[in-house]
Amino acid sequence: MKSNATAQAVAELAKVSQSAVSRSFTPGASVSEDTRARVLSAAKALGYRPNALARSLITRRSHIIALVMGYLENQFYPLVIQELSQKLQRQGYHVLMFITEAGEPTDGVLAEILQYQVDAVVMASAMLSPGLARQCADTGVPVVMFNRVPQMSSFAGSSTSSVTSDNRRGGRMVAELLLARGYRRIAFLGGLENSSTHRERERGFNEALAEAGTAAVGRALGHYDFERAREATRELFSGADKPDALFVANDHMAIAAMDVLRQELQLRVPQDVGVVGFDDVPQAAWGAYQLTTVVQSVEQMVDATVDVLHEQMRDGSQPRNVVIPCRIVERATVRSA
Repeated sequence: MKSNATAQAVAELAKVSQSAVSRSFTPGASVSEDTRARVLSAAKALGYRPNALARSLITRRSHIIALVMGYLENQFYPLVIQELSQKLQRQGYHVLMFITEAGEPTDGVLAEILQYQVDAVVMASAMLSPGLARQCADTGVPVVMFNRVPQMSSFAGSSTSSVTSDNRRGGRMVAELLLARGYRRIAFLGGLENSSTHRERERGFNEALAEAGTAAVGRALGHYDFERAREATRELFSGADKPDALFVANDHMAIAAMDVLRQELQLRVPQDVGVVGFDDVPQAAWGAYQLTTVVQSVEQMVDATVDVLHEQMRDGSQPRNVVIPCRIVERATVRSA
């Protein structure tokens, strides 16, 4: 049966203020354990449950964070959803998730998101147009791009921050590793041209090759898609001057590439072809693949994202771009030193 108990009734029974009742039901709020215990006991006796919608009208905070995902096929992003959702929930926030078309602007979805009075938006594997960024800024809703970097000239005046790994440095490390292990005909299997992660990884990779006096022997796009990565691998190995190594822009596509190399082309990894991915998803360590890859720390990236969210929601701090260091984990898809 629905209870008509109010916060004031709970406060009177517990002999505390009404604000103490509110703090007792707010994760992370300042309230003594004795006060919290008395409030919870009184609430249980009266059948009282806090009304989040009513509280949001008073505080003008919904405690809802919108999470916008472009796609979930890449195994990296389910890890992000789990880590981010759990961390925010422990702090009293709820995650409202929206799925958009991969690689497409999210204008239509964001217009809908703003109707939910969200406190902030996290964009992961999704594209944000400058117009929508400014609209979010105008309504006081901060935006954090996860694993993407906005083109700052286009986003001037917006409240858009970003958290990424050091994609450029990661690309450099891959080129340096493959060259050090004796690979000379190295190709790049990229993602999406309009993705900052793709651009920065390729940029660092090409810079390191150029400094060593060489260049990539081939380039194809897998669009961060398993089947298209398989097609791109066939394309790269269709000519006479076949690569002896592949840098693949994420692990999801690297696994697809390895399947083609070993099962269709009958090539040995790493003896005939070295393969390096990016992300270090759990599947990369599976016995069938043992993929050498660049590690992106989901935990560090999520922690930084939540920190930036709080800064922006609390005092409207200036947007900032956080870059998390990355490293290579060597497994069995490159030659030994």
